[in-house]
Amino acid sequence: MDLAKPKKIKKPARPTRDEFELEEIALTEAFEEKNELRLTVWKREDPVRGKVVKMDGNTKLIHIENFTETIKVKFMDILYVQRV
Repeated sequence: MDLAKPKKIKKPARPTRDEFELEEIALTEAFEEKNELRLTVWKREDPVRGKVVKMDGNTKLIHIENFTETIKVKFMDILYVQRV
């Protein structure tokens, strides 16, 4: 009697970005100038809107502060950045 191996379930792949797109994001500039941004984040329905208050290189998280809370977003999950 042969047992069938369970099939692996594929997770949706995170979109890849090239170097030009990473430079285009320019989060450091927004952090220094205290600009408000709207971020499109992978696997998140609504965009994140607010100001960058911290960029943590150890955890690779960007801390976005809006009116009521601070949202932590993984840098690699940021797909698009727009100034508001």
